[in-house]
Amino acid sequence: MTQTYTPERMDSLRLLGDPLADSVVAALFERGEIGRFNTLMRWFAQSGRPLPDDVPEEARAYLEATSMPPSWVDWGQIEKARLFFIDNNVHISTALSFAAMPACYVVPHVARLLTATHSLAYPSKRMAETGQFIFYLMRPDAFEAGGRFLPAAQKVRLLHASIRHHLRREGRWDEEELGVPICQEDMIGGQMMFSVQVLDALHRMGIHMSNEGAEAYFYAWRVVGAILGIELDAMPADLDQAREFSDRYMARHMGPSEEGALLTKQLIDLYEEVVPGTFFDPVVAALIRFLIGDTSADWLNVPRTPWDRLITLAPTALGVLESVEDASPFGAWALDRLGELTFRLELSSLTRGRVMQYAIPESLKSDYGLASAKPRTDRWTPPPPVL
Repeated sequence: MTQTYTPERMDSLRLLGDPLADSVVAALFERGEIGRFNTLMRWFAQSGRPLPDDVPEEARAYLEATSMPPSWVDWGQIEKARLFFIDNNVHISTALSFAAMPACYVVPHVARLLTATHSLAYPSKRMAETGQFIFYLMRPDAFEAGGRFLPAAQKVRLLHASIRHHLRREGRWDEEELGVPICQEDMIGGQMMFSVQVLDALHRMGIHMSNEGAEAYFYAWRVVGAILGIELDAMPADLDQAREFSDRYMARHMGPSEEGALLTKQLIDLYEEVVPGTFFDPVVAALIRFLIGDTSADWLNVPRTPWDRLITLAPTALGVLESVEDASPFGAWALDRLGELTFRLELSSLTRGRVMQYAIPESLKSDYGLASAKPRTDRWTPPPPVL
């Protein structure tokens, strides 16, 4: 189906939430069962395992109904996406942290939503949950019995519904002005930030990507969107439609805000703590500015540093490594292993070895093997902006 994202179509998506998850959360709060449900869900972490006997009735029906991926999934595309991730894991992690997350913060109402939610006020928890979610998604067993991705996605969907519930109940959200909290438009907007905008950031960093790999990576996030409650006929079907939606969404909503600046400062402070010593601390701000551009960086009060010019040399350096990877299967294997280790170390530092539970707030690469040795030709480059 060909999508045309007119202002009227975008406006209509602001009025829609996620009725299935919303009804479950409403029932759990009405019966005072959130605490018991969260306790039970700590033991429900892998697909294919029986649910605890005393899971509330509505929650059991939801968990059973959402326990399988969509029937239309192309598993060949999912495997291509996994190989793409193996090939680019450390770069994708960088793009997610320093481009996708700031892109969320540069949308004022999204930044306001994040700061209004107690459990999302801590950047280490927020980044740890995001990193763990993507790690589960890109494992070979993500959608199989014993995999951890689907249970995590089920919990994230309920988490989003609980945020809608709290903001509405406490009168902390102007739906007439802002639409439904975490509405369909914003869910698709987030899907674009974690897919096509990540691809844009990889291109800006000088990473070599094939059209096939880029399309498969986007496809995986299309599957994720459906699992998280985005209506299939509303979300972009391919990268061209994704480009249109992403550009129109950002043009409609991006701008400066105090909340966005606060969240960005938290993000910079977090990663300055992760980076050993203090000499390289300014690299964090410089990388964000390089990936999102001066206008957005200024809106978010990203400080200017002496590293701002040096960071522009990064694509050249990464291009050399990419050429080695393109030319040598052993080089590709070694760099993939290094990328896996780096990704794991970053995730470990953020989670501090804990499993993130994605609980409903009561108030506000293991051994992946070798990547495909297929030469990376037919390089992907971003299409021109729609607007």
